[in-house]
Amino acid sequence: MMLRRKFLPCQSREAVVTVLSYSKGIMDGYLQHPRLDGREKIESLSQLILLLNDLVDLENCPNPALPLVPREESTEKGSTVFRIQVLFREHYSWQGKLIWQNENQEVVFRSVIELIQIFDEILEE
Repeated sequence: MMLRRKFLPCQSREAVVTVLSYSKGIMDGYLQHPRLDGREKIESLSQLILLLNDLVDLENCPNPALPLVPREESTEKGSTVFRIQVLFREHYSWQGKLIWQNENQEVVFRSVIELIQIFDEILEE
């Protein structure tokens, strides 16, 4: 595998995560991304991060031809919906935005660890 030595921006690095329940890193929900056919079941924060990493690997940025995941309101009662935009990535140093659709709030993250911490803080409330 050849490693890139610089950060590359990409417009299609957006995924939607719908969380149905969450407790101490264990989650019931699903992920949507332009490269997935439908929804991918998510059962933990670590599974979410690893799947997102694999999807970003496939991006071969820049690739503006991919459509964004449609904004959808979850019909599942009590669900929480997030949009994750990975703007730059070098190894596991990700920079991007987490958009909490239910509350119309946006948080910037500077690493995968920070993204995990933000998820955990929001979902444990």
